[in-house]
Amino acid sequence: MAKLYFRYGAMGSSKTANAIMVQYNYQERGQRALIVKPKIDNRDGERVVASRSGLTAPCIYMEELDQVPLHDYHCIIVDEAQFLTKAQVEELVRIVDEEHIPVVAYGLRTDFRGEFFEGSQWLMAWADSIEEVKTICWCGRKATYNARLLNGKVIKTGEQVVLGGNESYTSLCRLHWKTGQLGPEEAK
Repeated sequence: MAKLYFRYGAMGSSKTANAIMVQYNYQERGQRALIVKPKIDNRDGERVVASRSGLTAPCIYMEELDQVPLHDYHCIIVDEAQFLTKAQVEELVRIVDEEHIPVVAYGLRTDFRGEFFEGSQWLMAWADSIEEVKTICWCGRKATYNARLLNGKVIKTGEQVVLGGNESYTSLCRLHWKTGQLGPEEAK
C-alpha cells in the first residue's frame, strides 16, 4: 500500500542528502524514483537538488509533474516540500491514493518565525507517516527552529520566503531561537 511520507527537520539536518539516498536505494534495486522540487527553489540551479554535503541529483519541478508518465516510477521524492501549495499537496495525496505510488516529501516544518509554511501545514495534516530528521543546535540540544540572520543577528520579521543557505540561516534549539543566541560567547 502506497503512503505519503513527510520527513521534516530544521535546516542542516540532511533532508536533501536523505532524499538523494532514497532515490539511490530505489535505483540499486532496479526501480525508478523521481525527485521533484518546487520551481521557487532555484538556489542550486535549474532541475537539480544539492545537499550541503555535496550530493547532487537531477530533478524536475513540481509544476511539471502533470507532464510525467507517473506509471514509469516506483516512488516520487519531493525536496523543499515546505514551498508546496495546498493544491500541490493535494496532488501528492492523489498520486498516493489513486496511482498507488509512494511519495516521500522532505522539508522544513516551520519558517524563521516558528510558523508553518503552507506545504508543511498540509503535509502535517494529510501525511500517512510523519518523521523528524534531527540536527543539533550549537549547544548540543536538538535544533527545531530555523533562525534567519541579518548582520550576524537573529531576526523574526520579514517575508516568509527568502532563499538562502548558511549565510542567511542557522538551526537553533527553542531556547536559543527565543533569545537569539548564536553561540557560547553570546550566552555569557
